[in-house]
Amino acid sequence: MGTVNINGRLVGDGQPAYIIAEMSANHAGSIERAKEIIHAAKESGADCIKIQTYTPDTMTIDCHNEYFNIEKGTWEGENLYSLYQKAYTPWEWQGELCEEAARTGIDFLSTPFDNTSVDFLEGLGARFYKIASFELVDTPLLEYVASKNKPIIMSTGMGTLEEITEAVEAIYSTGNRQLVLMKCSSAYPAKSEEMNLSTITDLKARFGVPVGLSDHSMGAFSAATAAALGASVIEKHFCISREIKNPDSTFSMEPQEFKAMVEQVREVEKALGAPFYGVSKQEETNAGFRRSLFAVEDIAESEEFTAENIRSIRPAYGIKPKYYKEVLGKRAAHALKRGTPLSFDDIKVQG
Repeated sequence: MGTVNINGRLVGDGQPAYIIAEMSANHAGSIERAKEIIHAAKESGADCIKIQTYTPDTMTIDCHNEYFNIEKGTWEGENLYSLYQKAYTPWEWQGELCEEAARTGIDFLSTPFDNTSVDFLEGLGARFYKIASFELVDTPLLEYVASKNKPIIMSTGMGTLEEITEAVEAIYSTGNRQLVLMKCSSAYPAKSEEMNLSTITDLKARFGVPVGLSDHSMGAFSAATAAALGASVIEKHFCISREIKNPDSTFSMEPQEFKAMVEQVREVEKALGAPFYGVSKQEETNAGFRRSLFAVEDIAESEEFTAENIRSIRPAYGIKPKYYKEVLGKRAAHALKRGTPLSFDDIKVQG
């Protein structure tokens, strides 16, 4: 399993999860709030702040027939064009937000949705790209993004195995193999029973690339579980407060929640550690409570060791219990008091 270098940070097996705070529409139309979100994300433990680069016209057309109206879900009753008008991040802000992220010491990432947004982000000096689940099937866009030879983090929500394979092949066809795949449930919010997080390990096995989680569920449980499954990247929607209403607020994390999630992920990573057998440093004190062979009655010199006068008991100051059968029938080299740990020097050499 390889690693991908994202802005100087290795992402992949054996590395801490790279954690992305997705701002999306949570700026709610205010560039000052967008900057506040950048700082709050950094303080909450995020490695990266992510935005989205589109306009309503690069996403769809201004049309209100039945095809463009949303009938179910989080955005029920909305028209697509109107929704994107509310949600988009003005392009004239994005250079300033990129500079703010640099001053804050947090990586800056955006999701482009068409070639013009890729060109725009190239002009901002984009170091890497995110592909949204909904664009997984737009292979011309994938090829154009990949042609920039930057690392790509690609969500796979709703993707069939065939569609994911086609998307990966489209990127690889350009010679760009700097790819991270993201398990994603493209529901807002996503239900735990539909997360299918075991897909993370399956994607890793099938494609041999780092795999992460783009998490739209509520709370930190899925993110921590993903870390336990070896997720290399975790992305979560981030807001200052869900009370600031916008198209993404209902399924976004507030700073204290995000910070708690990051702490849980880091604790999971510590707990995973590396394969290890034996007595750990913390176990050293308790290792003394293992079993060993002891004299459980007074034993005279030359007396035979029997099941009545020696036993395997706690603590561990005597020889290991695996020698019990060998010791039985042997004779004591000298007298032993009850409660004395047995050593090989206590056994008479028979000749």
